[in-house]
Amino acid sequence: MTHTDARVPQALDSTPTGRRLPLLDVLRGVAILGTLMTNVWIFTGPGGEWGALESGSSEVSFGSLAGAVEGTFSVLANGKFLSLLTILFGVGLAIQYGSAKRRGQPWPGRYRWRALFLFGEGTVHFVLVFAWDVLMGYAVTALLVAWLLTRSERAQRRVMWWAAGAHLTVIGLLTAAMALTGDGEDGDTVSREVVDLYAHGDYLDQVTFRLENAIALRMEPVLTFFLLVFLFLVGVRLFRAGAFGADETGRKLRARLLLWGLGLGLPLNAAATLAGPDLFALARYGTAPLLALGYIGLIGALVDRVRCPGPLMTGLTSVGRTALSGYVLQNLLCVLVSYGIGLGLAERLGDTGPWWVVGLWAAVCAVLMVGSTLWLRRFSAGPLEALQKWALRH
Repeated sequence: MTHTDARVPQALDSTPTGRRLPLLDVLRGVAILGTLMTNVWIFTGPGGEWGALESGSSEVSFGSLAGAVEGTFSVLANGKFLSLLTILFGVGLAIQYGSAKRRGQPWPGRYRWRALFLFGEGTVHFVLVFAWDVLMGYAVTALLVAWLLTRSERAQRRVMWWAAGAHLTVIGLLTAAMALTGDGEDGDTVSREVVDLYAHGDYLDQVTFRLENAIALRMEPVLTFFLLVFLFLVGVRLFRAGAFGADETGRKLRARLLLWGLGLGLPLNAAATLAGPDLFALARYGTAPLLALGYIGLIGALVDRVRCPGPLMTGLTSVGRTALSGYVLQNLLCVLVSYGIGLGLAERLGDTGPWWVVGLWAAVCAVLMVGSTLWLRRFSAGPLEALQKWALRH
């Protein structure tokens, strides 16, 4: 979350003045399905969630067609859509702050309960479904940033850049340590016990394993806390600058994001990815956020050219409007398809190359787009979004 923000994100449907921003729904949908482009390799690898942590990162090679497929997924997806999702959560937070201020309501006020409820949802998701949950980290960060929104613009900018500097320092030290110790080197180091657990173990054994190793499995949001703060505040600034509007101001800002985000982010990320496992942290947490900004510009440029939304646009918008439900459902589907508690395809098809993994990603994306579109024909919100709304109202 691998991983993203109090829904995921909660209130990106409209501006504080009530005008809907369709681009935000599309961006959310892309971010949710994009995170699966990374997570699907975790589900289908030996040892599942723990295997991805234990074996380290794999060296990307374009020497074969299969390697090119995995490498393309890594260059385009690893960390980028997680950063995009985080930025969008900051946008949602800015919208809710503006709404509360316009209505004369105290801030953070009831938002604290929303964030705490999100943390509870993330905890349940972590224990019962997927160890690389992003919701818990988003909830903690949201509480801090919600308070920061009550401070001056100058204070917010200072914290944003301090957080960026602290994050780059942490990632730089981590990258140096990996290079010196060789911890980033690729290797088949997943223990047989862990492989058997996810390939043949029962569900309660997997839950118990997550709880016993919770500290190690929760290290990513700890290591990237400063990045989360930075990206939240970037989302706030982009929203306030009008970057998501359909007017000329929004188009110009998105054009700049496209130019600088892709122009710098794509070559830097490709270089870091191809440099080998030692630069894995730099690629996922250092250059990926820059490319995520380019994605906002690129997707915005494409949406601006759509005159009559087709099935793809409708599906992405629907996933965006049911983001929390879609995020949890896609992980649950991958668990049932990949692990031994379900179809167990991770072990049965593990030696067939990346094709079935790509097919699984495409199939889950199709299920989410079609399912969310049909769901919204009868209901105004996704099932988990409706549950959250009901719980916070009582």
